[in-house]
Amino acid sequence: MLQLLAARAGAAGTEASIEVRPTSARPGDVLLVLVRGAAHLPSGTAGTRPLHFYVQDDHHEALVPLPLEEETGPLSVHVDVDGTEISAAVEVQPGNFPQRELTVDQKFIAPPASVKARIAADQRAFAKAWRTAFGPRAFTEGFARPRDAEVTARFGDQRMLNGRKKTVHYGLDLDGQVGDPVTAANDGTVVLVRDCYTSGNTVLLSHGGGVFTGYFHLSAFKVKPGAHVKRGELLGLVGKTGRVTGPHLHFLARVDHLYVNPEALLALPFP
Repeated sequence: MLQLLAARAGAAGTEASIEVRPTSARPGDVLLVLVRGAAHLPSGTAGTRPLHFYVQDDHHEALVPLPLEEETGPLSVHVDVDGTEISAAVEVQPGNFPQRELTVDQKFIAPPASVKARIAADQRAFAKAWRTAFGPRAFTEGFARPRDAEVTARFGDQRMLNGRKKTVHYGLDLDGQVGDPVTAANDGTVVLVRDCYTSGNTVLLSHGGGVFTGYFHLSAFKVKPGAHVKRGELLGLVGKTGRVTGPHLHFLARVDHLYVNPEALLALPFP
């Protein structure tokens, strides 16, 4: 249940309010901070993280990622609105992420020297995509699943690969067969279409507001870089390219430079 968390502040004769959605979260989730009644762009923090506001319709918004290392308990949100501070609090619940063991091709655990240049090029391509200019969100509806399919692995899973390498799963795995459709989770711009060593055939979308979504291990691409896509538009087809144990879609979400739980983004109620 949503609630107005913080008090009112009378700056320059107007009332300002802050609301945080949701009011309870886990490490890896994403929060939406809404400020109404501000004459100028607000600034503030959520814990130690700075808030990056943008104008949306008749209010201001900022999206806040909670790192996996976020401590449980109250998280304070402080916002400066036209010279007056207003505050809210969010309760951070324990993550309780499960542990799993997986077996993958050994070449993905210890990549041969011959592919190190390719991996470095992939990393540069991702870094360039993440540098897309910050601005207001490009969507009006909430996010939708790119596939209506069974979840086979969730965000935050603590994984042991081949009994040796520890990793964290930074996405949501959705079941599928090679050739099944994969659609855009929301309106946005295609900022990467690339065959990558680890993530396989990959599409990244920028949605504004510092939000990105990613679609990994595709068997085919159905969009080109720079294209503007709508929620539900076809991006590609399910595959098993890159580091996989079988065909599926790895759905990624990134907010303000941190990977977040895609299910938290899907559940976020945007005004």
